[in-house]
Amino acid sequence: MIHLKQPLLLSAKNTASPAPCCSQLQQQRAGRINGGGGCRKKKTSLARISCSTFEEAAGVSAVTVDRTLTVTATVTVQSPVGVVYAARGIDDLGDLFGKSLLLELVSSELDAKTGKEKEKVSAFAHKTMKEEIYEAEFEVPATFGPVGAVLVENEHHREMFIKEIRLVTGTDDSSAITFDCNSWVHSKFDNPELRVFFTVKSYLPSKTPKGIEALRKKELETIRGDGTGERKFFERIYDYDVYNDLGDPDYKIEHLRPVLGGDEHPYPRRCRTGRPHAELDPQTERRRGPVYVPRDEQFSDVKGMTFSATTLRSGLHAMLPALEPLLKNKEVRFPHFPAIDGLYSVGIPLPSQLNASASATTDIVGSIIPRLVRMIEDTTDHVLRFEVPAMFKRDRFSWYKDEEFARQVLAGVNPICIQLLTEFPIVSKLDPEVYGPPESALTKELLESRIMEPVTVEEAMAQRRLFILDYHDVFLPYVHRVRERPDTTLYGSRTVFFLTDAGTLSPLAIELTRPRSPTRPRWSRAFVHGADATSSWLWKMAKAHVLSHDTGYHQLVSHWLRTHCCVEPYIIAANRRLSRMHPVYRLLHPHFRYTMEINALARESLINADGIIEESFWPGKYSMEISSMAYAATWRFDAEALPEDLVRRGLAVRKNGDGSYDDDDLELTIKDYPYANDGLLVWNAIKQWASDYVRFYYKSDEEVAGDEEVQEWWWEVRNEGHADKKDEPWWPAADTRDGLIGVLTTIMWVTSGHHAAVNFGQYHYGGYFPNRPTVMRKKMPVEDDGDDGVSGNEEEMRRFMSNPEHVLLDTMPSQMQAIKIMATLDILSSHSPDEEYMGEYAEPAWMAEPMVKAAFEKFAGRMKEIEGVVDERNNDPELRNRCGAGIVPYELLKPFSSPGVTGRGIPNSISI
Repeated sequence: MIHLKQPLLLSAKNTASPAPCCSQLQQQRAGRINGGGGCRKKKTSLARISCSTFEEAAGVSAVTVDRTLTVTATVTVQSPVGVVYAARGIDDLGDLFGKSLLLELVSSELDAKTGKEKEKVSAFAHKTMKEEIYEAEFEVPATFGPVGAVLVENEHHREMFIKEIRLVTGTDDSSAITFDCNSWVHSKFDNPELRVFFTVKSYLPSKTPKGIEALRKKELETIRGDGTGERKFFERIYDYDVYNDLGDPDYKIEHLRPVLGGDEHPYPRRCRTGRPHAELDPQTERRRGPVYVPRDEQFSDVKGMTFSATTLRSGLHAMLPALEPLLKNKEVRFPHFPAIDGLYSVGIPLPSQLNASASATTDIVGSIIPRLVRMIEDTTDHVLRFEVPAMFKRDRFSWYKDEEFARQVLAGVNPICIQLLTEFPIVSKLDPEVYGPPESALTKELLESRIMEPVTVEEAMAQRRLFILDYHDVFLPYVHRVRERPDTTLYGSRTVFFLTDAGTLSPLAIELTRPRSPTRPRWSRAFVHGADATSSWLWKMAKAHVLSHDTGYHQLVSHWLRTHCCVEPYIIAANRRLSRMHPVYRLLHPHFRYTMEINALARESLINADGIIEESFWPGKYSMEISSMAYAATWRFDAEALPEDLVRRGLAVRKNGDGSYDDDDLELTIKDYPYANDGLLVWNAIKQWASDYVRFYYKSDEEVAGDEEVQEWWWEVRNEGHADKKDEPWWPAADTRDGLIGVLTTIMWVTSGHHAAVNFGQYHYGGYFPNRPTVMRKKMPVEDDGDDGVSGNEEEMRRFMSNPEHVLLDTMPSQMQAIKIMATLDILSSHSPDEEYMGEYAEPAWMAEPMVKAAFEKFAGRMKEIEGVVDERNNDPELRNRCGAGIVPYELLKPFSSPGVTGRGIPNSISI
């Protein structure tokens, strides 16, 4: 923090007040203060210099209070890319005459005589000869005190991105202090209120300098808004709303979707946009224009050019219809498996209308999926050719194998659903009057016949060696509704695995169930990998159905719900209740980067009615309803902590046995569980960093309990952001240091490690779609149309017995479905060039405190160590779930990555 009370060696003028024009500006702008800390951050260490005061200098007389000091402000801005607008010429003239930015310095101190805030000191910044640099010069009273904030008014007709403001007293560069801004500042013609940027020094509310206390509160009031009106592009207002913008019944009545959030469909809240409601359904928000997100939450230019869900969908919609004539029938299946292989070698020649050099469509397609669209050698034609997924590159037949099927449960893209089998016989908890008998087809005799060791089911359970992937009760209520969709089928499923002596899982049996309907009884059958050809092929088809279930649940729950969707309320509450100078805000801020923007784009083009998810995944229009159902039935904040999640699923136990929560005292049920092994390294590193940070700023539990901003934030997360869960008893308290550390660690883990584990391997494992089909189009050929449970459909059985490969291909996604989802997964699995990884960048506020800086450097060092540990584990032949012939090494929790589709890297935030 810079002191403007300087030693006598600096020049001063006998001026009793600031320049008249500045005083007039202050009077004109009294009360026009808008809150603001930056969203984008500069990742450098900043000097923090305190200067001695006038009063401390020897021999200073009372007249020195009338002296002024010269302070120079250097403002670094960033010009928007390719922006042209009508008033640009006027703004250029303003730059020429030095009327571009008005700056006001705010003292941290109150006036000693009046007890009120000191008069602000104002000056205009003018554009310099250096690109993107503005300068202002102030004459500041020597008694002004430390500068606690800088107010900014943007005189342009267009918003301006300010990177930083640097203040230097006199010619003494060592006195420099930088205000980290990295934020968009609106034009005064859009909003006359000034923006405020606080010093990099973090303050708890009770320790805020008196001169900026009111400014701190005013800023938060402005950011919260009043809950009315439609939000505008340039605004920074954060508020809550339900998910009522997924469909557009005014455009097409079939696009009407249920409102998510409330008693009927519990769900987290999203950011309020204030758009008017539809005419045909007053509960639905009208889908017109871009979706509002607060200005500083929007993508940077680099990120925006790398990814846009809207343009992705536009590119696909431009390309896929043009491919239809080549594919003859958009619902046609691949004729054979070599045709699927050809997507990575030969590709699909794009039609002439997509090859025209002047075609806007070509530009769209090439810019959205540049990895996939390539020019054919020695021609000007283009071909759609996919990158070879890592799994397929290492072993093109691995998807076929039971070993890989089981391994991916622990080390694939959805390793968070496997559970310890704790109850037997297995019984459904659904209403038997509605869904049929609750008993499972997975009997004791069947399972014991498949266990290749001399143990009974009871003994295996006692030894914690039986596990289950259970999609039975969660999907059974949707079976008949999903089957109403063209060429789509669904079952409830259960898969039981046995933990072998080698530490790997072996799949024992799969149960597929069709519930009772008004016209047919419940149908349920168990499938095993039998010794004969028929049972072997039926087993392969049953596995494909299970993989489809796992893929749908992964996308809608493990990925979207538990990361993107549930995190947005933390972001909204943090911005509404935590000042930009609050240490907790500054700790969490890197973990919220781009999440609200990516969620808004998802609502616009991915999870909306007839969006990519509905078009490509088996739940169709029930996708978000299923996500809501899972939220109501399974989501709880305490279980989002990795150790608690493992314990809850039976994949870990606490060795001390007393129920305490010592993460270092955790014993994994499956010793070689790559997600858990690597995840706990990352979790413990995050927890240590959060602990060091919290204990620096809070010296006692009483300080945490007395921090009104933190308590209001945590109250709002529970009661507003997750309002449908507000009365649950499992919410942890955040009124002690340990409680706050646990809450912060969980949030930081979900936004980083959890999301990385379920997102960045999507193309590696789903890019070859038979490994993770997103839809199954045909039912099992043995599904009974009668009552004997054996006969099945005779025609389907004849086709199956004649050519089971063709029946399997008929069952999997069509060519158009496959191409669309493969292109989408390629984009969603990619790292942006401006990605920020865990432990890679330090916030300026962290660097301003030596103890915090040291704690972060320790955390950064631990991330680098984890890189090496992961490499060692992936080369250990004893760890068969991550090392072996043709196996993809488990690198999803390896902290760092280069841009692109790499299958590694842990970004701070949910940025894609």
